[in-house]
Order: sequence, then structure tokens, then C-alpha cells
Amino acid sequence: MSAIEEGMAFPTPKAYLHPMTDLSATPAPAEEDTGDIVSNEAQRPERQRKPDWIRVKAPTSKGYGETRTLMRDLKLNTVCEEAACPNIGECWTKKHATVMILGDVCTRACAFCNVKTGMPRKVDLEEPGHVAEAAAKMGLEHIVITSVDRDDLPDGGASQFVKVIRALREQTPNTTIEILTPDFRGKMHAAVEAIVAAGPDVYNHNLETVPRLYPTIRPGARYYASLRLLEEVKRQDPRVFTKSGIMLGLGEQRLEVHQVMDDMRSAQIDFLTMGQYLQPTPKHAKVAEFVTPQAFSAYGAIARAKGFLQVAASPLTRSSYHAGEDFAQMRAAREAQLAKAAAGKAR
Repeated sequence: MSAIEEGMAFPTPKAYLHPMTDLSATPAPAEEDTGDIVSNEAQRPERQRKPDWIRVKAPTSKGYGETRTLMRDLKLNTVCEEAACPNIGECWTKKHATVMILGDVCTRACAFCNVKTGMPRKVDLEEPGHVAEAAAKMGLEHIVITSVDRDDLPDGGASQFVKVIRALREQTPNTTIEILTPDFRGKMHAAVEAIVAAGPDVYNHNLETVPRLYPTIRPGARYYASLRLLEEVKRQDPRVFTKSGIMLGLGEQRLEVHQVMDDMRSAQIDFLTMGQYLQPTPKHAKVAEFVTPQAFSAYGAIARAKGFLQVAASPLTRSSYHAGEDFAQMRAAREAQLAKAAAGKAR
């Protein structure tokens, strides 16, 4: 066991359920056909009114415009725009952006996601250099790189993540790198091995929701496959911080959320994010509940008690929201933990 592994030891949480009990593979119950005739007006989806605590101002700042122009000039996509993130005004004003590589068309169709689905274009060979150039021009201390799912590629797009990480290390060596990858379905082990070897500081892969809701919310993925991916990252290199997030407000139950936390800790995940699901368009999954800020705080307190190094839990929390500040806090928490472990051994 390495010093890092020893220093990160926690009381063993409740282990996640055996894969044979994977609730994400359970078919969703069929809706009952009432046979009622409904008018076109009644069929029109209703817009759900958002509570005051998750309303944000439209972006108008100079910094927002400059970030947008830079992304356009370098032909880069951002998840900030494609996923209709509510924090785009705040983040882009501060010159923070989450770059989405491998195009803007996804090969999957998750019920919560606003990214286009279809047949993606060819991989842009100049993209790694453009990402590094953007990081240098923006003076980024921390950058988040994500991607669409690319089930059409032999490696799921892993090699492009590797090239982006290498380009960043060469051009902006002091920038810490956080990646948010898909699950690399059927190609996970080789993909994770290649990416971890490239040396990201944080490896994020979101579980998104509780396993019971996978058939309707994340039908192209499997809950336990995502957990195994994050376990594999730690097996390859325990020094890499791992991170995962879930959305609340999709119909999950409180104890289901607690179980997800236990599953994450069993997979040695360091950082948990929890945010409110917001319906991108009327065609997407409806919001089952707007979770209050107080409930998010309660979930956050429980997560910290379970041993996560870092927890971000609020209605507006997203995977890359305040990612740089959170990374600094997480790194400091690990260093304090290691120092405490070393002091204990010296006695």
C-alpha cells in the first residue's frame, strides 16, 4: 500500500450492491393506456416554473462576451452552452469555461441532457492545440475538459483526451487538469489506462442519478459500469483525485441518495457533487421536485460524514462549477490527512 493509499484510509462504508442486483437494468413499468382522447392544447408540454433560489441573471458582462468570442475563434465547443448551464454568465465573466471535445453531437440520448444526438463528425486533429491555446490566453489555473459520448470511435475518444492533456502540459504546465469522461462502454479498461497514464489531476465521471432511474433517465449506461470505471482509475493511480456527481429532483428517494453515497465511497471516490436537475426543454424528463437549499445542505453534511474529501451540494452546483476552488480545497484536505497520518505513525 502506498503512502497516499494509507493516508486516505477511511472506515469501510456499506459496500455497493452486487451487480446481479443492478436496478439500472430493470425495465421501467409501462404506462397504462387510458384510451382518453386528449386535445392538441392539452398535449402541449407545460413550462415548469422555477423557484426563486435557482433563478439567475442573463449574461451581459464584457468578460462573458470575450470568453464567447475566444471559443468561437478557436472553434471550440463548451458544455456551458451545449448543456444550457445556468451558471454560464458567472463562469464566463470570470473567464472560466468547460471545453467539450470530440464535437457537439452525442451518440446517446439521455433524457436529461440538452446535447444534440446523432452521427458525429470526424475528430478535429487541431482540437488539442486549440484547447491549450485557449487555456493559455485565458490564463487558466485549472481547466475542465469533457466530451460527448463517441460510441462510434474504436477507443470511445480516449486518445483525444490523452492528446488534449499532453498539449496542456506542454503549453500551460502550471494549469491543473480535470477531465469529465463518458463511460467508454465496452472499452473502459484500455481507455482509463491510457487517460490516467497521461496524468490528469482529477478524473470525473458522473453517475447522474440513482440506479432505479437509469432505464428512463440514462438508458444507454449502467450504474455499476460507471462505478467500476472510477474504481479502475484509483487502481491505475491512487494519486489521481476521483469525482462524481448526481442530479436531484428526478424522483429519487432520500435513502437511495444515501446508498449512492455509500457506493461512491466504496469505490474510493474523493469528491461528490449534487445539484438540482433542470429540464432543458419540454421534450426532456420533467422535474419531479425542486429540492430546497436546506435539503441540499443536509445531504452535503451526510456526505462529509461519510468521508468524502470534498462535497459540493446546492441547487446550482454543476460538475465544473467552482471547479478550481474546489480542487484547491480538496488537495489541501488530502495534504492535511496525509500529515495527520504521518504524525500518528511518528508517535
